[in-house]
Amino acid sequence: MPHLRRFPVTAIACLGLSIAAAPVLAREPATQPAPDTAAAAPAAAQAAALSYSNKWRLQVSEGANNDGVMRFRVTPKDGAPLDIPVTLKDGRGEDGCARDIRDTFRKSLDKSLYKVELDDGEDVLVKVRKGPGISIELVESTVKGTRINFDRE
Repeated sequence: MPHLRRFPVTAIACLGLSIAAAPVLAREPATQPAPDTAAAAPAAAQAAALSYSNKWRLQVSEGANNDGVMRFRVTPKDGAPLDIPVTLKDGRGEDGCARDIRDTFRKSLDKSLYKVELDDGEDVLVKVRKGPGISIELVESTVKGTRINFDRE
């Protein structure tokens, strides 16, 4: 049983707390730090948190208000992630941002495995031709104004 420490009632009363006139028992602080669960989590558990699909719609809203980079991560199910940095220029409209994302994805992804196209001007469609489903996420952005919404289809 862990060691218990007694605190006198008067010490607690000085804090402005109302309690019964019995001594208060408190646990001694733990001698070992709690394990860091985030560091201990296996990569498989982190990958399980991703959403996978064979078709993604990236909806681009608003244009770029500065020069910057959006870094996307494409992760095939049970595969290695691929980071795709997309450079956007200040003043680029949402249709132009969508074209830049499409063009960069086309250059970065294997054309025999993926098809990347535009829909409605401001939506980028990423389709898996063959192979497992993929997850797509925006992991970093220095672009102000432009927002991306992801829809699995």
